[in-house]
Amino acid sequence: FALPLSTLLIVAAPRLFPLLNADPAVVAHAVPYLRARLVAMAGLGCNFAFRGYWNGTNRAGLYLRTIVVMHTTNILLNWVLIFGHLGAPKLGTLGAGIASAASVFLGTAYYVYLGLKYARPNGFLRAWPSRERLLSLLKLSLPSSIQQTFFAGGFTVLFWIIGRISTQATAAASVLVNITLVAILPGLALGLAAASLAGQALGRGDPDDARRWGWDVVKVAVGVMVVLGLPMWLVPDALLSVFIHSEATRTLARVPLMLVGLGIGADGVGLVLLNALMGVGATRLAAAVSVSLQWLLFLPAAYLAGPMLGFGLVGVWVAQVTYRAVQAATFAVLWQRGRWASIRV
Repeated sequence: FALPLSTLLIVAAPRLFPLLNADPAVVAHAVPYLRARLVAMAGLGCNFAFRGYWNGTNRAGLYLRTIVVMHTTNILLNWVLIFGHLGAPKLGTLGAGIASAASVFLGTAYYVYLGLKYARPNGFLRAWPSRERLLSLLKLSLPSSIQQTFFAGGFTVLFWIIGRISTQATAAASVLVNITLVAILPGLALGLAAASLAGQALGRGDPDDARRWGWDVVKVAVGVMVVLGLPMWLVPDALLSVFIHSEATRTLARVPLMLVGLGIGADGVGLVLLNALMGVGATRLAAAVSVSLQWLLFLPAAYLAGPMLGFGLVGVWVAQVTYRAVQAATFAVLWQRGRWASIRV
């Protein structure tokens, strides 16, 4: 799927990106970066597949080892290619895209090496899957794929909404989103752990143990996420000044970052229980809740509060924190009810 889709998007990028932000200066930097990142789409798909396998077989340490290698390489190559260090050409944002794409492919190569070392006895690259296995794969993965597609599409629409506020707001939002995505990584990791533990408990025929695992991981995630959120609302300027050198842009991002810090505990609940529901086979239910709340609640509210009513980034982030809290509460109710226990995969 990735090879033809990435080819199509690389060709169409100069026409598609101005639909999100028509500022010529933004387009000039964004299109080369986007094209470089799209080259790595197939590698990224492979990496997600490997990540799911290692977490599902209780080898999360191999996943951790790989992402450390990838991110270390990514940081080094960004330093070299953006600024032209070590004799390399100074490529700016294009260099950032090339560096990130290269680190993705390096991760894929390392995953294949680990697969040959640890998964060969289970059939890795030994034979094509049977028709029944492929159908089972599609049944399990299609709802999650749709959910992830709509989630990513929602981010695209979000930046279109913010672009209607101002280019400066778009720059601030980019930093806010990146800080948030880094901060929620522990919640995502714990969510994958919850998916594995709850799924294995349900596989043993013990739904009560599966439910307990979900809530136990939630408690850990909330504690970790609240601690990570403290600097966001206590010293937001210290964090923002690392990435934003314009005082005006920092002012735009300050209150939204504080809101992220205040609401990040709810993100922990939502991430863990979303993944736990997927781990026990309730992929369609989890996808339906996630997609409907994002597209029917958050995005309309963000458009109304941001560009229409004039509350700017603060209005958009109030809408986002509210939506994430509602999503977390919904997943908590669904998890506690336990109707997922009757699902047969």
